[in-house]
Amino acid sequence: MTIPAVLLFFVFHTYPALQGLFYSFTDWKGYGDWSFVGLKNYLNVFQDSRALHAYGFTFKFAIVSTILVNIFSLLVAIGLNSKIKFQKTLRAVYFMPNILGILIVGFIFNFIFTHFIPDLAENLGINALATNILGNPDLAWVGIVIMAVWQAVAFNTILYLAGLVTISNDLYEAASIDGAGVWRKFWSITFPMIAPFFTINMVLAMKNFLMVFDHIIALTGGGPGQSTEAISILIYRGGFQGGEFAYQSANAIIYFIIIVAISVFQIRVLQKREVEM
Repeated sequence: MTIPAVLLFFVFHTYPALQGLFYSFTDWKGYGDWSFVGLKNYLNVFQDSRALHAYGFTFKFAIVSTILVNIFSLLVAIGLNSKIKFQKTLRAVYFMPNILGILIVGFIFNFIFTHFIPDLAENLGINALATNILGNPDLAWVGIVIMAVWQAVAFNTILYLAGLVTISNDLYEAASIDGAGVWRKFWSITFPMIAPFFTINMVLAMKNFLMVFDHIIALTGGGPGQSTEAISILIYRGGFQGGEFAYQSANAIIYFIIIVAISVFQIRVLQKREVEM
């Protein structure tokens, strides 16, 4: 019964991946004839200033977004897990951003950054916010981070909530009797107990942000100039629009290896920390 699913997976995933790996050793432009060039494409990636800038931007964006998402989602999860009114309703409200299309959310945030905030700031006399940050090469990435974090917090919050409900209230009551404060309870009970969920959130968030694409397309398109061009944007444009199919296939293979390496490193480090806790 699994044969049809395996065949579909092979045709639409494995075969294209193997085909991309094959063409990464050629000079194929996406059309016409081709010939083998060996490791030339891979070596050229490390000498391409545009590719190196894209990698640098992607890592900066992914690291900052991953940290912020986990901080905010953990705070929201702790708040929703406490005894407050309309708890279930609030959980549904906080999860809504996750079910919205990224492009739709991106266009909304584009309007907010381009028109709503500058117009509001101008009327209030706040000059620092009166300009569109998406048009500033030094600040455009901040707008992308804000949008990405806002939407990603929803999913991470659900995972943290799943971890928080597994913690027995008896532990908190015993800690209160011993005179433990809020911070001590969090650091000695809450965080160690949800450590596996923290590992999952960190790995998934980093992986997703390293593969950022739709957020940038909707907000800046990689601009101004190339200031917010992530590696996925570069691979797409160079491979499908710039006649660099083979070269960008090599870039994609390198990108894939880096993402896998970072994910494995995160899992090993964070799981080791789980044991120490």
